[in-house]
Amino acid sequence: MSLTEIEWTNIGGSHPDFAELVCQRLGEESPSTKLTSSRFSNGETSIVIGNSVRGADLFIIQTAAEPVNDMLMELLITISACKTASARKITAVLPCFPYSRQDKKDRSRAPITAKLVANMLETAGCNHIITMDLHASQIQGFFNIPVDNLYAESAMVEYIRSNMPLDNVVIVSPDAGAAIIADKLRLDLALIHKERKVASKISRMILVGSVLNKTAVIVDDIADTCGTLIMAADVLKSHGAISCRAVVVHGFLSGPAIQKIEESSLERLVVTNTLPLSPTAQKCPKIESIDVSGIIAEAIRRTHHGES
Repeated sequence: MSLTEIEWTNIGGSHPDFAELVCQRLGEESPSTKLTSSRFSNGETSIVIGNSVRGADLFIIQTAAEPVNDMLMELLITISACKTASARKITAVLPCFPYSRQDKKDRSRAPITAKLVANMLETAGCNHIITMDLHASQIQGFFNIPVDNLYAESAMVEYIRSNMPLDNVVIVSPDAGAAIIADKLRLDLALIHKERKVASKISRMILVGSVLNKTAVIVDDIADTCGTLIMAADVLKSHGAISCRAVVVHGFLSGPAIQKIEESSLERLVVTNTLPLSPTAQKCPKIESIDVSGIIAEAIRRTHHGES
């Protein structure tokens, strides 16, 4: 986690590399505010702020990296500590918002955990949220404070334009959300409909549109265990796609995801750096990361200076 007044510090290990990149884009070599994160023997988190933040405009960077529960608790304690230390304003910068997939009551007795996270952030003392590509945009409405939901779309468009033969590419998406990327690149759009006979378990996928003799580029917001992504790649190949790639915002890549990708028909998986890549993922020749720290840094700069 990092904190700035456009003053920074690293405390914890959610994504220090990303925080450093944001810092550098704002003209700082490294975080300057001194915070220390430690654990008691029973696992409780302790946060110590090493210098004054009284009257400061603070930006605390923490993402939903593993272990996500520890990272969330660390963020809440840091916000609370800064509030009691008389910070003027506290903005939580969450490149990947935790629990964003639990945004609705999709079955009996299911919790809406994203709303709970929103409540906790506000109670801790947060005044403003900056995040990127929420899984469901209605999460913004869970807050009673301003929420800026940024989009990685410009970075994804630039990557596709620079690295793929646009005369032979079709954009593929599980919903119409990728239509704006297809429009910006002036490419055709195909949809993959996921059919479920049992909740949370996909029984089959139906392709709407043509990928015959095309390079199919799947665009989505999350790649977790990658089972759905690989199933989609197989469907596209069976419908005549000559190559299948994926461009995804948040690359959790948990469990057996890396092994699945290595053994799959997916030629390349491109993720943004809203989440850190594990050493195994970094070594995988099929996985590539694109930088979105500039988008976050510009949002911080504009927020700090009161620009729109």
